Amino acid sequence: MRPLEDVRVVSLEQYGAGPFGSVHLADLGAEIIKIEDPRVGGDVGRYVPPYADEEDSLFFETFNRNKKSISLDLSVPAGREVFDDLVRHGDAVYSNLRGDVPAKMRLCYDDLKHLNPRIVCCSLSGFGMTGPRTAEPGYDYILQGLAGWMHLTGEPSGPPAKSGLSLVDYSGGLVAAIALLAGVHAARRDGAGMDCDLSLYDTAVGMLTYVGTWALNTSFTPVRTADSAHPSLVPFQNVEAADGWLVVGCAKEKFWQRLALILDRESPGAGFAGDPRYATFADRRLNADTLLPRLAAIVRTREVSWWLAELRAAGIPCGPINDVGQALAEPHTAARGLVVETSHPRYGPLKQLASPVRVGQEPVAHRRAPRRGEDGEEILRGLLGYPAERVEELAAGGAFGETL
Repeated sequence: MRPLEDVRVVSLEQYGAGPFGSVHLADLGAEIIKIEDPRVGGDVGRYVPPYADEEDSLFFETFNRNKKSISLDLSVPAGREVFDDLVRHGDAVYSNLRGDVPAKMRLCYDDLKHLNPRIVCCSLSGFGMTGPRTAEPGYDYILQGLAGWMHLTGEPSGPPAKSGLSLVDYSGGLVAAIALLAGVHAARRDGAGMDCDLSLYDTAVGMLTYVGTWALNTSFTPVRTADSAHPSLVPFQNVEAADGWLVVGCAKEKFWQRLALILDRESPGAGFAGDPRYATFADRRLNADTLLPRLAAIVRTREVSWWLAELRAAGIPCGPINDVGQALAEPHTAARGLVVETSHPRYGPLKQLASPVRVGQEPVAHRRAPRRGEDGEEILRGLLGYPAERVEELAAGGAFGETL
């Protein structure tokens, strides 16, 4: 059995953050039943351009493999009846709606415990279910600005910048997945479920980590650094070579000592190795304005490949600054099995990225993302045991919109 094969999640998820959290659970074997609202065409992720055609998009495929889909309108009594039956058979109800919506839709533990006392109600929202911003929509870009990330990102002379990836969304999804698993574990142990109130805001602020600790306890004021330099370790940053860029990281004193020898060899008489201004972490940070220009001048005399070979031979942390295509073509990407393939009725063989969450050695089987409502019949007749007459009755009541 897969590690989570005995976990069933009833999911009102949409777009990126929520589905990103649950796709890792799905890859680990959890049954993720996506409830898609037929009134709005299901998960909005199905329509994200530019690679979208009707209800199929590569964006949706990325976040929803190994899941099941049922079209269900919770705004009508018939749809709510089906939802209630799914709760009776589930371990968790998972949503990423605005913070005030779960209570309005009666998706909280107090609303559902009479159906299943062990149900875990896991809500991932922009700002959480409490606080002055609860009713505000929260998106990654907004959170990166609000939580101080953009103030830290970019060149010192440039405008604030976001990360090239939606890291608040993805981190929030992982936080929600951890909370859901912890809640299910506790519910099975104690016999009672609970609410799990997660937010992208909490995630983004929490990920300030040591920078936040410094700001809370000292006079430290975070500033942007040139060439993506580390705020305290010197040198640990992007460096420009003759034909491109690389990253060099002296995270330990021994790495600087090794780098100093290479620099002295490349520039006889430079004297990096014996210079007391660069002897320790503190010294190099204090004298970064003299060290870094000298380092940059030497690195620009050789190609990236030459520097990477020399640095790796010396055991100094380093790496190229790849574009996305180069990163996916790295031999280590293939060696780690990070590209997987599914078969899709519109796209044919479809490559995507494997979950980095690994448990045990068994290979993971990957199924494409479901078409909207594709698994309705299996869920209604198989899981819930509805006879044909009951399905017809619910359909007549508008439970499924136009499709199952």
